[in-house]
Amino acid sequence: MDISRFDTLKELHEYYSVNNRCKLKKVATQPVYELEPPPSGIVFIGEAPGREEDKQGKPFVGAAGKLLDEMLKEISLTRKDVYVSNVVKYRPPNNREPTEEEKDACRVWLNAELLFINPKVIVTLGSHALDRFVSGAKVSASHGTAFSHPTDIPIFAMYHPAAALYNPELKGTVKKDFVRLKKFIDNGCKLENEEKEETLFDEEKQEVVNDILDL
Repeated sequence: MDISRFDTLKELHEYYSVNNRCKLKKVATQPVYELEPPPSGIVFIGEAPGREEDKQGKPFVGAAGKLLDEMLKEISLTRKDVYVSNVVKYRPPNNREPTEEEKDACRVWLNAELLFINPKVIVTLGSHALDRFVSGAKVSASHGTAFSHPTDIPIFAMYHPAAALYNPELKGTVKKDFVRLKKFIDNGCKLENEEKEETLFDEEKQEVVNDILDL
């Protein structure tokens, strides 16, 4: 699939809303996505839509979204400045975690979305998003850290806002990580030698690039 056929993100999302094999679309109200590329080039990737997102068709509009807005405000950003998406575009029943099959079914859709946007940094929210880009990394050990990636788009790991809602003690950690994110962005999203994390061998790197380009 050549994404140049799409003039807008709306066209891209409408295409993949029909042309995807995710079984969750049979039980969800609607797919959840945003329509405008971010002027800042900053993309946040979460896990999956929740109940409010399923109702409204927009990502991060529930309690976790409100906390995300609060954290963005702390670093002088708003939701209009950034783009928010999820590994899975449909709400899993009862807000359960998405399965590997469901994540794989939405993989091409997310790849196309990111190729269209061409972000300058991808901020992963939670373990499912982090594992999607940095296989084997743990949020508990990696939050607030920037990783190199075969696509040359840096990956910045964070806890999912929902984690801070379930465990209020994490809110301070999330806030500090957003401060680190701001410093990283202000520095041009450049990976310093001491923070660069090489996580893949050359052959594995090529597999990742091939996966992203093979739509």
